[in-house]
Amino acid sequence: MRASRVLPAAFALALTADLGCLAGGFHPGHVVAKVLLMPLLALWAARAGGPRLLVAALLCGWGGDVLLLSDADPAFMAGMACFAAGHVCYLVLFRRHGPPRARAGVLAVGYAAALVTLVALLWPDLPPGLRVPVAGYSTLLTAMAYTAVTRLGPVAGLGGALFMLSDTLIATGVADWPQLPRPDFWIMLTYAAGQFLLVRGTLDARPAPATAYREGRQSTL
Repeated sequence: MRASRVLPAAFALALTADLGCLAGGFHPGHVVAKVLLMPLLALWAARAGGPRLLVAALLCGWGGDVLLLSDADPAFMAGMACFAAGHVCYLVLFRRHGPPRARAGVLAVGYAAALVTLVALLWPDLPPGLRVPVAGYSTLLTAMAYTAVTRLGPVAGLGGALFMLSDTLIATGVADWPQLPRPDFWIMLTYAAGQFLLVRGTLDARPAPATAYREGRQSTL
């Protein structure tokens, strides 16, 4: 029980430090704080009895975080591959939670429309070598976010949507679109919040242990 409180608090502290460093332009502090975020979430998920695929998805995100600290093009591609692997882990995990919930068809249309619109708008401004990889990655990310909301519910769904927003901010930067002040601040805020909500939504969606069910049945007899 103590770990279930300490680790999320440690994550919140690391995120606050990271956002403060980004707002103040202190890059070394950002580097240190950023690489702590996903390991803290992964440790929380593991200590809380979360599925291995959840931990794997977070560790893939950590790999992407580390790689994206470099400005080199190969590091960007490798980082995108790490995040794509994380989305595959999430997809497989979320699909284990039964069939899609109500209004899945309506949501599918909305997510598909958002994907097509975004890729179509970004396509002319992306470097030619990144157009197909970004389109493929965006499709995988959108599928993850859609599956999160339709299989797990609103908490995980919001997490997936924030993850989409974070990566959209990155893509618009790559396309050299006008950016918000301190764009890295907003990218990290939406990304970290999205990952946290995906973990929270996954842990909340777990079925009650069989022992707890038996104890509840016995107490009513």
